[in-house]
Amino acid sequence: MSDEFRRSILNRLPPMAPTKAPWATEDDEEEELADELGDLVPPPSRAAPALAPLSASEFFGQALEVTPDGGDAVFRAYLTEPAPKAGKPTYVLAHHGGGASALSFAALARAVAARSGGELGFLAYDARGHGKTRVSGAEAAGADLSLDVLLADLLAVVRHVFPDPRAAPSFLLLGHSMGAAPVLSAAPALQNLGYTVCGVAVLDVVEGTAIEALPLMKGIIQKRPASFPSVSAAIAWHLNSGSIRNATSARVSVPSYVVPAASGGPDDKQVWRTNLLSTEPFWEGWYTGLSQRFVSARCARLLVLAGQERLDRELMVGQMQGKFQLEVMQDVGHSLHEDDPETLATTLVAFWRRNTQVLVLPPKIGVSRPVEVKQVGEA
Repeated sequence: MSDEFRRSILNRLPPMAPTKAPWATEDDEEEELADELGDLVPPPSRAAPALAPLSASEFFGQALEVTPDGGDAVFRAYLTEPAPKAGKPTYVLAHHGGGASALSFAALARAVAARSGGELGFLAYDARGHGKTRVSGAEAAGADLSLDVLLADLLAVVRHVFPDPRAAPSFLLLGHSMGAAPVLSAAPALQNLGYTVCGVAVLDVVEGTAIEALPLMKGIIQKRPASFPSVSAAIAWHLNSGSIRNATSARVSVPSYVVPAASGGPDDKQVWRTNLLSTEPFWEGWYTGLSQRFVSARCARLLVLAGQERLDRELMVGQMQGKFQLEVMQDVGHSLHEDDPETLATTLVAFWRRNTQVLVLPPKIGVSRPVEVKQVGEA
């Protein structure tokens, strides 16, 4: 587990009525309007403070609200569609880590679109208790973030946005930290439902070291500031503490990590959106069995770590047997997808192309045309 993890913790709907963020000044109103549902339209260009929040419109094509039938949550999702082409398209389906949001993938989504020439789509959503997702009833007071609930939510989002498995795109499932647990459990579940999963990618989490670090998590969380005087101050703290090392990513993601204090008012302090200490009962469930589910996934597998990380026994054996691709990124922390989205995007696109490529073989004797063989195999 990286030092950063130990420090930090370790369809389309009609537009909503315009709203203004409680912390926004009059000059910020246009940026807030740009993050409404439907197509995301970039705000007018003008000079902005160095740590001013950035709109999701600069990174995703659409903002959606996903309301699965019979569920208790309305999920905020961000989506960029792939460019039309022959064959089944592919989406990166991303699940964020604890305390983060879908916008932690904003910079990565933009980089993936650029690196893939628009061929790869991207879909990320806020888990319950995070970002702009809303939960009704008793759950509104304290989100149940157990693995079973996170898995059910992921499946519900996919089935709502892509209800027909035969017409649905293929998915490259991507999970960061806590998000690896529902992603790895979702891969076989989606396949059993008839969806195509071309690969799974896990970002900076290893079961063995994660479980070893569980006793440290509470202390790490308690050392964080309880509040910030402004959203910009929260962005500055994430950068100064090294929790995020990329200012562009921090400016789009961090505003979704905090909310105005309960007393209300535009000048009130900002507090954490997610009470991570309340998720303690779920920590062990997120990580137990993670490595086994990863190496046994019936698709290509990619593990990306921040710096040299100690693999647990299951992963060491799997690596020696060539069961997955291992990439180690340099000069990044636990939030590696925010710290260096361009490098990670290059890795993801290459992984996707290698494991979904179509080989054109010479014609067999008696066959008048080349034979196409689609490979969706292990890394």
